[in-house]
Formats: sequence, C-alpha cells, structure tokens
Amino acid sequence: MRVVVVLAMVVALVAVVSGELLKNTNMENKYNWDCWNFQCDLTSDRHGGSHGLLSSYRKNTYDGPSQWISVVRGHSYSASGFIKLTIDLSHGQDLQLEVDFEFSDGSHEYVTAASRSNMRTSNGWVHLSGNFDVPNKPLAKARIYFQGPQPGCNFVVDDASVTERSGGGGGGTHTQQSTNSNIDKLRKSDINIRVSTSGSVNKNDVKIRVVQKKKAFPFGTAVNAGRYNDQHLGGYRDFIHKHFNWAVPENALKWPSIEPNRGQKNYQPALDMIHGLKSHGLKVRGHNLVWSVDQWVQGWVKQLSGNELRTVVQQHIQETMGKTKGLLEHWDVNNENLHGTFFQTRLGDNDYNLELFRIAHKADPSVKLFLNDYNVVAASWSTNDYLKQAQEFKHANVGLYGVGCQGHFGVDEDPNPDAIRQRLDTIAQAGLPIWITELDVQAQDENKRADFYERALTAMYSHPAVEGILIWGFWDQEHWRGAKAALVDGNNFHVNAAGRRVIDLLENRWMTDETHTLSSSGDHFTVRGFHGDYELHVIYQGHDLGNLKKTFSLGKSAHTETVNIHV
Repeated sequence: MRVVVVLAMVVALVAVVSGELLKNTNMENKYNWDCWNFQCDLTSDRHGGSHGLLSSYRKNTYDGPSQWISVVRGHSYSASGFIKLTIDLSHGQDLQLEVDFEFSDGSHEYVTAASRSNMRTSNGWVHLSGNFDVPNKPLAKARIYFQGPQPGCNFVVDDASVTERSGGGGGGTHTQQSTNSNIDKLRKSDINIRVSTSGSVNKNDVKIRVVQKKKAFPFGTAVNAGRYNDQHLGGYRDFIHKHFNWAVPENALKWPSIEPNRGQKNYQPALDMIHGLKSHGLKVRGHNLVWSVDQWVQGWVKQLSGNELRTVVQQHIQETMGKTKGLLEHWDVNNENLHGTFFQTRLGDNDYNLELFRIAHKADPSVKLFLNDYNVVAASWSTNDYLKQAQEFKHANVGLYGVGCQGHFGVDEDPNPDAIRQRLDTIAQAGLPIWITELDVQAQDENKRADFYERALTAMYSHPAVEGILIWGFWDQEHWRGAKAALVDGNNFHVNAAGRRVIDLLENRWMTDETHTLSSSGDHFTVRGFHGDYELHVIYQGHDLGNLKKTFSLGKSAHTETVNIHV
C-alpha cells in the first residue's frame, strides 16, 4: 500500500509539472475515477500501459468514468481520451467526452468536448479529442466524464487528458494584430496608382479617391420565401438587397416544403424568391436536396423502402436540380449526414450518401456540391468526424466541392476565436473550401450580441480556408432563434446594436474608401484594398472630373491604374 501511495504522489507531481489536470490519466488503477451507479473494473484490454478501465452494468447513456477537474472561468481547454466498445447493439453508438459545469447558484451546463458517431466494436480504440470553453460565470465545480453508448453497452477507456490551451481564454493566442494581418493578406491586394499631370495643374488641388462599390467576398443570409414574396414587406427585401451579396432559401427548397404529400409539389415560392434575389445581383445557394435526420423526413417518404425509395429520391433530385439549373451556385446535398442516416439505414446501404452526390453531380455538373453539418465550428463535438467524412467524399470522387459549417452558438455563448480557428484548421486538412453556411449567436443584450457576432465573423473571415459566410437570418420576427439572435427588430426594421456592428464590419471596416492628395502622396502611390469592384475619382479644386472616372475589379493579384490629368 505504501508503494502505491508513493507512485500516486509521483504521478500527481508529474501532472502538475506538465500542466495535466487529470490524475491517474493512464488508468493503471481506479484511483480518482468515479463510477457512480454502475461498475468499473480494471482490465488487461488497454490502449497503453498495462490496464484499461471497463464500464459495465450501465443503466443510462451518461454512465461512464468521471473525474473532478480544476478549471478557470472564461478559459479554454483541450480534452482527449481513448474509448473502445466491447459490445455491439443493433446500431452504431455515440461516444463522447462530456464536461459538467456546476455554478454557484446550483445550475448546471453540459458541454461536449469531443465526440464520435456511429461507432462499433470493429472501430477498436477510438480517439476522442477536442476543446471546451469554461462559461464565464461563477463556477462551483466541474467534472469530465465518458458517456454516449446506450444502456447495456459496455466500454473500456484509457489514456485520458485535460490541459489548458495556450493563451487561456477570451481571445487567447491570436492577437488582434495577427488577425488583422491575416485579413490583410487574404482579403486585400495592392492598387497601384500612377498619375501624370500637365505643368499648369497644382498638385495641392488634386485628390484621388479610390472607393469600393461592391465586395467580392460572399456575405449572405438565409431568406424566408413567404416573407420575401410578400408585397407588403418591402423593408425585409430592401435590407437583404442592400446589405448582402449572397442568399440561401431557409426552407423553401427543402423536400418537405416542396412535396409535403406525395405528388403534391410546389416549387413556385422558391423560384419566385430566387428570381427576385438574382435580379438584385445576389447569388444563391441551394439548401437542401435531402435531409437524413429522421424528424425531417416526410411521413410518406418513411413508408418507402428498397428500389421504390431509391427511385423516388433520384427523381426528386433530378427534378429539383432541373428546375433550378442555372439559378443556383451551390447545393447542400444530404443535410446533416453526420447526425442522421435515415436513407442509408432504410436501404441497408452505408454508401448511399455517396450515391446521392453521384446522382446530384450527374444531374448538374456545373453546380458546386457541399456537405453541411453542425457542431463542427461553434462546437467541436463532431469536428474530427467531419474531417473524416470530407476526406472520404473527396477520395470517392463523387463531385464534392466544399464543406459547409453551420455555426450555431448557444445562449450567451461568447465565441472563442482561437477555438473557432482550431476547428477550422482541422476541417481544412481535407483540402476543400469551407463555407460558413448558418451563423448565429444568442444574447438578449444587443451590445453583447454585437460583440459575439464580431468575434465569430472576424475569426471566420480571417481563416484562409473560408470562402464565404452566411448568417441564418436577421429579423427578430422571422429568425428561428427570435430576438436574441436578430440584427433587425420590429415592423419598422430597426437596425439594433448587433446589426449596426455587423454592417460596420461588412460595409466600413472590410471595405475600402481612401482619398489621397497628390501633393502629399506623390504621383505614384499604392492603396491596399479589399477585393471587389471599384471606382477611381479625380477631384480637382473640389470638383469631381467625371470624364476621368475609372472602374475596375480587384482580385488576388495587384492592379494598376494610370490617370492623366490635363486641365
């Protein structure tokens, strides 16, 4: 016993030195691990060392070994562990590392630090790895635990770890200066101005204005077809047309909206809206061809099976893509396939999700096809699974263009820029473009909400793999999360503090408008401009010389404009 105590003290000392927050991380004994209301035993089945910890006689999905951890409010942590199923049930199991925060008022908040879905014994040792942020509230205590499999499903765990991420919390290791540097590098190019003047022109009287008229980077919103097509809601349409260059139908292109009952189809609301958006210069994404999450599959579709189901799905995809051909830039093919497998399960074909992409790509090879899922950027529960899915689809050569990441943040959840970047870095390993497809944050205080939107948007905009960002609505009377996520309030479409902040980012801080006096800047000077469409104006003695106005587009390469001023 004395030897065991000494060994335990040595392990604890190593943990303190290394920054490890867990004790007995390698589970060579049961010390420090709690197994409440179920049984834990040492087993020779292990990932490392000599033993693992077997959980059995479980009565709840949340039954799994747990340990109290000492964490700091507002800080960010990495968590990992290995887990192995020893029993297969009728379907795959979810495996999770969960954190339970108990606050000083007795309330609890549960955060999934890492997860894997649809796992079986054949997967062997599964590595759970992710990050979690400690809520910025008065914290009483916290514990981390393994959970997920259905009751009666035994599992072994081993080699767990919790460490604080470098930089702590609240924005951490990526300073504002480095973020701005990334934005400058990714989203801007040089505009070289070359000016020649006649001898009679006083350079003190000459100003050159370089003003951006349109942004190239896609910023968009989800749009409700009923609201958009309502002739009495001009304010709704006007806000969209004025502030966004991309849009996505929120529900109108989903199969249940088009065909709630078999044979009763209505594409017109979606098509009317798409034509309206495009007539105002907006590009449009298609969302979505099918949705594999059970609760979003129509009742009549659930009655089908076998070849009949395959035929009906194929006909729906072909018809829908035919009716929208030439109108859409993207399609989300099989929405949230990480979290739902209705079609694969019903058909008994795990590769049917790949077949859906093949059908869509053949129906319209010109449109860009996407995966689209949640808990991959706003949370890290499914980030690693998403990377693996993206790699699988890419290697299968089924027409996948990019990866859609939804980005729905929780109530009063302050987006952590470092965590967002880390999750985007993980997904970017697939080597595919990333689009943020459904961004929203939640806070009743509109100023706090403004901060949340700014932090999330800035982290996403500064990432090299992100090609576009769409928020999932803006109006409090139409937003699926209500006023606490809105940019605009009421029937008069009042732009609140969050809306003003987002507009300032999109149309002021991330747009270019510079005026240079020739006597100060010289005949040759450079403007560092955001990508997009520009006008160059020559102002002489306070008058805009319209005959010298120039228009041009700025992309990833430098652009040169030459101006000859002879008055």
